[in-house]
Amino acid sequence: MEDYILKAENIVKTYTRHRALDDVSIAVPRGRVYGLLGPNGAGKTTLIRIINHITAPDSGQVIFDGHTLTADDVASIGYLPEERGLYKKMKVGEQAIFFARLKGLGKADATRALKEWFERLEISSWWDKKVEELSKGMAQKVQFIVTVLHRPKLLIFDEPFSGFDPINAAVLKREILKLRDEGATVIFSTHNMASVEELCDEITLINKSRNILSGSVRDLRRRYSDNSFEFSYLGSEQALTEALRPMVRELETQGIDRDGHLSLALKLNDSSDLRAVVARANETADLRTFRQVLPTMDDIFIRTVEQFNISNPDQK
Repeated sequence: MEDYILKAENIVKTYTRHRALDDVSIAVPRGRVYGLLGPNGAGKTTLIRIINHITAPDSGQVIFDGHTLTADDVASIGYLPEERGLYKKMKVGEQAIFFARLKGLGKADATRALKEWFERLEISSWWDKKVEELSKGMAQKVQFIVTVLHRPKLLIFDEPFSGFDPINAAVLKREILKLRDEGATVIFSTHNMASVEELCDEITLINKSRNILSGSVRDLRRRYSDNSFEFSYLGSEQALTEALRPMVRELETQGIDRDGHLSLALKLNDSSDLRAVVARANETADLRTFRQVLPTMDDIFIRTVEQFNISNPDQK
């Protein structure tokens, strides 16, 4: 039986005439990275604020670690919002200690843990700098450390890679996965679908205030598969394409791959059997490899949102 650290059940939240969340439910398994996805204004930030006990739902409930969420549970949650906030005139080290002490750490323990993290992320030289001297990406590194320092059970990152160059984004991704492997659970809110594929075990997609898709990244990519494959072979391109054309609905030659083999992209007819297609290819050419091409999370995001919007044209 799956162990869930957080469940949000049938959450409804309305602001004046706008319904920000409409019967939204999510279940976050313990020890996983859980993606919270959706276009701008979909309701993601409202749900995160409810989980953080910043605002309350009009109806529905949040279950945290087996009980109804209370204000005391916020100490077990680390939250890195999209809109960061550091005091520009304070020194980096002093400010980090200040935030760590707000989360219950003693000064000596906070200083020791912070020094370890600063060394781990190779930013020890920033300790005595003023925050106003830091770039946006540098400041984000400091806030990431402050967010995770007290080892909360649940971490919530809202667009954590905005402002990072690829190298520093990779560093942060590595640290997020390491935290997961050490037992933390992560909710990761983003528009970056490439990061979703790299980091997330499961996702929920919210659009127009409703949950329109949930599941594991692996299962969703297989569910949305459209029978696309790539063949790598040696032989006659014309002979192979003519042999396979009756069995496929799309076929595209892709030149020579990095191993020096010819490459062919194809989509099978719904009635075609993969084994029969492979057998036909082997009869016609020297087939070296074949692999299924799964849709990206970006493809799934766009397709699902577009289908929902077409089916619900009047929903704001």
